[in-house]
Amino acid sequence: MRTRFRWIAVLSLAFLGFARSTGWALNKGLSFPLLSSYTESAFVKGSVLALEGLIGMVIPPLLGYYSDLMRSKHGRRKPFVAVGGVLAALASLSIYLAYASGVGLVGFSMTLAFLYLSLHIYTAQYRALMPDTVESGQRGRASGVITLFEWAGNLFLFGLAGVLVAMAVESVGGSGIRALAATPYLQIPFFVTAAFLLASALVVYGVVKEPEPGEVSEEGLWEYVRNVVSNRDFLRFYAAQVMWWLSFEFVAIFLYGILAYILRGAASEADVKAVTSLGLLLMALFNVTVLVGSLPGGFMYDRVGRRISIVLGSLVFALPQLWAWTIRTREEIVLTLAVAGIGWGMLMASSFPVIGDLLTSYEKEELTGRYYGFFEATKSLPILLAGVIGGAIVDLAGGNYRVLFPIGAALVLASIPLIWGMRRLEG
Repeated sequence: MRTRFRWIAVLSLAFLGFARSTGWALNKGLSFPLLSSYTESAFVKGSVLALEGLIGMVIPPLLGYYSDLMRSKHGRRKPFVAVGGVLAALASLSIYLAYASGVGLVGFSMTLAFLYLSLHIYTAQYRALMPDTVESGQRGRASGVITLFEWAGNLFLFGLAGVLVAMAVESVGGSGIRALAATPYLQIPFFVTAAFLLASALVVYGVVKEPEPGEVSEEGLWEYVRNVVSNRDFLRFYAAQVMWWLSFEFVAIFLYGILAYILRGAASEADVKAVTSLGLLLMALFNVTVLVGSLPGGFMYDRVGRRISIVLGSLVFALPQLWAWTIRTREEIVLTLAVAGIGWGMLMASSFPVIGDLLTSYEKEELTGRYYGFFEATKSLPILLAGVIGGAIVDLAGGNYRVLFPIGAALVLASIPLIWGMRRLEG
């Protein structure tokens, strides 16, 4: 029997996704230019930002596993959400306080690591709550709504930062992050993000009703990992996701370097800081077009077909990156990221429900925590690889950040046969 779509649960989770995205956008939008105050090495900056991937590879699979086993009057997932939300809010504040107080590179990097750890304390649980509370056949719609809010959070933070940079430039002169850091405006994104992270965690804790847990098989931690990688459907999907996110992170981590190289011919500290305002605006534009692609992507997943929706999203995301190897102007950069954003929105909305529906097909719905934990680990591995390998590739290419575009496109195109070969993707 088909149940009513649970809007209150979906919108609460969407608000949580919005808040978490402001945290990740704070990292993506401001960490790279702030790190440029400490070092010009792409490898060093990439390695610091890669801590997000290292932490994400360990914490979500581990805590997702234990949330499946947890039995308490507060639920299986919600206690993790509450604790993680409080810590993430504190971490957001600590990044600003560390930079403002003039700590060194190591100290500043530790505050970034604290943010990554705090957000990943409840990453798997946040993901698992959607299939826990929404039945198969309606998850594409839920995913479309949640994806819309997630990327709206990115858009909000990038837009806010862009406006603040413009205000700072008008107030004190100069350009980019240098002007922002010279004004009290720098603290605003960090305090706003902290408020959203705290409020959203409390909303989910108070509003979302978790279903009564069923029996969970006595599967040891290493047996769980072995079972995940031995199933070809899960393995194909996880491998494809690594490719998608590696492509995305090549551009997301090094966007300022890419812009500086294309528009100014180099990516020194001065060049990077000069394009900070443009970078924030382009991140905002990308998120706008992600919103455009997210709802159709979720609709296509439920109505048109899971394989088709994922493959179409992959193509729309990859093809502009192939073209990007030839671009030279600001207008061409804008067009590239705008079209790629539509594809990314389609891809994200149509990939989020896959794990939940595969678990339904294999009758393992009680194990959403551990499988979505592994889902997050395969998103975090590319962050680790993109930061370190991408930085090394750029250094070896003589500072040519543009080379990351065609490499990313090739990875996405190579993922399509993996998705097409999944046996139970269509139910």
